[in-house]
Amino acid sequence: MRTLILGGARSGKSALAERLAGESERDVVYVATAQAGDAEMAVRIAHHRARRPRQWQCVEEPLHLADVLRGHAREDRCILVDCLTLWLSNLLGDADAQYFERERDRLLDVLPGLQGDILMVSNEVGLGIVPMGALTRRFVDEAGRLHQAIAAISERVVFVAAGLPLALKGTLP
Repeated sequence: MRTLILGGARSGKSALAERLAGESERDVVYVATAQAGDAEMAVRIAHHRARRPRQWQCVEEPLHLADVLRGHAREDRCILVDCLTLWLSNLLGDADAQYFERERDRLLDVLPGLQGDILMVSNEVGLGIVPMGALTRRFVDEAGRLHQAIAAISERVVFVAAGLPLALKGTLP
């Protein structure tokens, strides 16, 4: 089952994904897309690491998400990706303007055929005002398009606000 979990900053989306992964009774592979570019981000990453159960395997991959998913998906596994918007920002920062499109297309091609449970966490950034600056507007636009495409091929889509999950598609266990 593919599950997309959306929410704002500190909404509880990662905690929900971690709970669902733990309840899956499968081996868990946690795919972290963050890169510690500064001290504040390093603290955030350390917090996420400390919260995860020790038996979970962790794969840090900021760019080649489709390859990691293809390589780790198994019927008896749950893969938790945290998070798609960090992955998107990593790709949009590349000098090759088409890099994101290629990696996005590869992800969308591989997702429907993956075995096991796939939990994907992402920030919903399209609820506010239109941002200033071309790159920021592109980020919001691409995140929205990515979320729509993944939601279309996911069996479950959940929106989290104030720690409360709302099933937009499918049902919560």
